[in-house]
Amino acid sequence: MRKFNIKENIRNFFREQKKSGTDWYLIGAIWLLVVIGLLIISSAGVALGWQKYSDAYWHLKHQLLSGIIPGTILFIFFWFFDYKKLEKLAAPMLYVSIGLLVLVFIPGIGVVYNGSHSWINLFGYSSLQPSEIVKLTFLIYLAAWLAQKEEHHFKNIGDGLVPFITILAVITVLLAMEPDTGTMIIIVAMSLSIYFAAGGRLLHLCWLGFGGLAGLAALIKMSPYRTDRFMTFLHPETDPQGVGYHINQALLAVGSGGLFGQGYGHSRQKFAYLPEPVGDSIFAITAEELGFFLTSAIIIIYIFVAIRGLKLAAVCRDPFAKLLTVGIITWITVQALVNIGAIMGVMPLTGVTLPFVSFGGTSMMILLAAAGILANISKQES
Repeated sequence: MRKFNIKENIRNFFREQKKSGTDWYLIGAIWLLVVIGLLIISSAGVALGWQKYSDAYWHLKHQLLSGIIPGTILFIFFWFFDYKKLEKLAAPMLYVSIGLLVLVFIPGIGVVYNGSHSWINLFGYSSLQPSEIVKLTFLIYLAAWLAQKEEHHFKNIGDGLVPFITILAVITVLLAMEPDTGTMIIIVAMSLSIYFAAGGRLLHLCWLGFGGLAGLAALIKMSPYRTDRFMTFLHPETDPQGVGYHINQALLAVGSGGLFGQGYGHSRQKFAYLPEPVGDSIFAITAEELGFFLTSAIIIIYIFVAIRGLKLAAVCRDPFAKLLTVGIITWITVQALVNIGAIMGVMPLTGVTLPFVSFGGTSMMILLAAAGILANISKQES
């Protein structure tokens, strides 16, 4: 009887994955960002954790329990789950996307935080952010729907552009009602990228771009909080103790880091000065503690993920796999760009988190699920 050897089985497993074409550089870069995120959260959340929960490492523990552990399970599941089966779930994915965004407005289920209907209550002790899940479910639907289109469909506005705008409008209107402008921007960017990759005409994309900017301008004008954020972006010095406080403290943190940083764990802004130090402001704490060179290295990792992801999309033979890959990479890249751009003062603050790095259980779970899909696609298509 052959003896069961754990080490040998693990070695054979990774040997088979290597032969199958799994892009270990892409997957490794993503998990490197996850590890970096845990290290930064363990430092950035010390003061806030002690102030709110009397536990300096509450955010680190919560990220592990509600984000990393379930996210790892989802990553492994989707790594071995044939991505092609997701194409058959396209219609249910659309219904799930709309249903989740409607749930946040139902009393007793939806949770209002800082005036935003962005969470649903889970059995009274935890919360879930549906918009994070919708990034993946809506992406799967769009990729499956567009993969079935032929080139002539995109030339005919009635067959391609109008249905695309209609479906996208339903999702963006629900997000605007929450309001969640940051997620709306990411989903629109993701949708336009796969529409173009599927064969959409550049002229149509220009129309959509101008229409989107006009819609965003209307949202800013109609909403006082969006107007305040936009005016703060244009003139951050006008009210440094009011609406301009967040961006001014963020820029102060980034500037304090210099070339080499204050040192890991030595941020001053995390001590009740900078809002959301483990959330959408985590890049500012990173720059303050690690400095320009190490922070630039993190940005380079995001660029590397984008390049490897687009390279994977280029070799995909299956249109669904190609569009799914383009969508996931656009999602990660644009979200990182919006977060970093806002903290650096070159874009308005939107509350968007830094992918794989910022605190947030739902975000981490869904991002790791998307990473698992990328691993499966690379295993089958490359």
